[in-house]
This record gives sequence, C-alpha cells and structure tokens, in this order.
Amino acid sequence: MPASANSSLGLAVGNTPLTFVPNPAAPRQGFWAKLEGFNPGGIKDRPALHMIRRARARGELRPGATIVESTSGTLGLGLALAGIIYSHPVVLVGDPGMEPLMRRLLVSYGARLEIVPEPHPTGGWQQSRREHAWRLLAEIPHSWCPDQYNNPDNVGAYAGLAHELLGQLPHIDALVCSVGTGGHSAGISTVLRQHFPHLDLVGVDTVGSTIFGQPARPRLMRGLGSSIHPRNVAYESFSEVHWVNAAEAVSTCRALAAGHYVSGGWSTGAVGLVAGWLATIRPAETIVAIFPDGPWRYWDTIFDDGFCQANGLLDGPPAAEPDQLVTPTEREVTRWTRCTRVSDPLSAA
Repeated sequence: MPASANSSLGLAVGNTPLTFVPNPAAPRQGFWAKLEGFNPGGIKDRPALHMIRRARARGELRPGATIVESTSGTLGLGLALAGIIYSHPVVLVGDPGMEPLMRRLLVSYGARLEIVPEPHPTGGWQQSRREHAWRLLAEIPHSWCPDQYNNPDNVGAYAGLAHELLGQLPHIDALVCSVGTGGHSAGISTVLRQHFPHLDLVGVDTVGSTIFGQPARPRLMRGLGSSIHPRNVAYESFSEVHWVNAAEAVSTCRALAAGHYVSGGWSTGAVGLVAGWLATIRPAETIVAIFPDGPWRYWDTIFDDGFCQANGLLDGPPAAEPDQLVTPTEREVTRWTRCTRVSDPLSAA
C-alpha cells in the first residue's frame, strides 16, 4: 500500500476521455483521439506510478529512497506525483531545451532539477542526461533509477489504457502512436492485439531521430524521437512508421485547436497529422490516435507566433500526403515521410 496520506492522488490517473476528430471535408471520416492530457501530468503519469509500484514491490526501491531519472518533462511530472504519493525524494535531470514552465512546475512539485550543460557528442541531450543521472546514482546512497528507455514496466504500465480503449470502442483497426521510449506503443498494442489480431500499429517519429534508422540530428520537437535506441521499442510490432517535422506538427496542433477544441504538444501534432491522413485513405476503418498531453505547456512555443516565426514554423499547412521510403535508411528525410518496412537498426547493423 502507498506509504503516504496522498495515496488518493493516484486515482486521478487514467479513465481519460476519447473524442472523435472528423475530417472537415468529409465529416463522417475521421479518427478517435485518446486525450491523455486529462491525466494530472500527461500520459507518463501511468508508467511513472507503475514503475515505482513495481520497484517497491520487488524491494528494488527502498522506502524513502531517492528516485533519479532523466526526462524531457512529462515523465518528470509523473515521477514528482509518484514521489509525493509514495514519499520518495525525486531528482530529475533535464537539458536547456526544457521549457521554463516545465522547470518551475517540477520544482514546485518538490523535485530537485539539474540541467546538463552540453549534449553528448553522439547520443545528444538524452545520453548527456542519462550519464549525469548515472553519476547521481553513484553519489546518492540507495538511490534508484526507473530507466524509462529500457524498463519493461514502462511497457506494462499501458495495459490499463488499452483496456480503457476496449471499453470505449467495439473494434479498432489501427493504432497511431508517437515513439520516444517506445513504452506506450508497445504496451497498448500488445493488449489490443489479443482482441484484434490484425490491428495495424503506426509509429510516428520526428525528423532527426535515430529510432528507426535515420541519422540523429538536432531536434526542436520534444517528447518523441531519440538520439539513442531505447530497448522498449517493439520494432517487430509496427506496420509502418512516419517521420514528421516541427512545422508540420505546429500546423496540425493549431488546426486541431481551431477546428476541434482539442490539441496538445509536438507529439499530438505529429500523431494527429498521420491519423487524419490514415482516416482519409481508410475511411471505413476505426483509427485511434494517442494524444499524450494537452496544449498548456506549449503556450510559448507551438502557440506563440514569435517563436514559430523565429524557427521557420509558419510556412503553411503540410502536404496532403506523405513522401515515401522503400527502406528507413534509403535517404535522409526532412518532411513528413512514410515507410512500410520497419526493422531494428541495431539488428540490421
């Protein structure tokens, strides 16, 4: 049982709403969006609580011990929540790209936040954050790291979300997920395929991410993509992968907000673009998209004209359909691009 009087806080996580996002040109066509922004901190409240519960049950995380983890923000909110519920100090490692609002929220929720000054020469900011977290683990007695990139409990945490979808829809043909650690795409699809064996899993990555074999490049978008290869990515489960750039995500986020009063961050924009297109080419099927968070964190980026103009993100709407690759490594992509052959780039190497 939770060690804190705040244990009821965990009841606020889950049972998030599902809404239909119609195609403006054909209102009967569209996709279903699972609105994970209705969790207190976003979708990663689920794995944060689950990983901590499982580690405590196994005795890996001692009562009162410090939790140390690398985060771009959303998992940090979930870990801060778990720290309050289970009475654990939380130390988080971020990077300079973390938004000022996110930094202040994490500190306000009682976490200690450390910012790494430089990216790793090959692993980027993620590897730099992880190496700093490893140093902290060596310094802080009895501390513990969830290791969201490789922890199977990150995947297992999403069984509840999958069962919510099963209770909300009679059938699902395709699931569209952003891919960062690989947790929610693997966890949700594993459960859904027990009921819908022919379910298509569509992964959405960002231009400049190395997860699916593209070269790692500096990226403006946060929350999806990676400069490392998380082992929780279930490559064999994906039917196809799409890469989306920042301008395309911004345009979709703003269109979702203006047309449907539903929006979110970079991952939501990228997923919404792909799910909307799938709904037009597969109009008779039920498409579900996972929207990981809401729009509030992005008031000074995605929804700020000055920021978007300074970064060249207001060049008009995305193309009507994606470019195509035969293999993920055929060429470097710079705009929305699709590939129906998915493999683990480390195994291929």
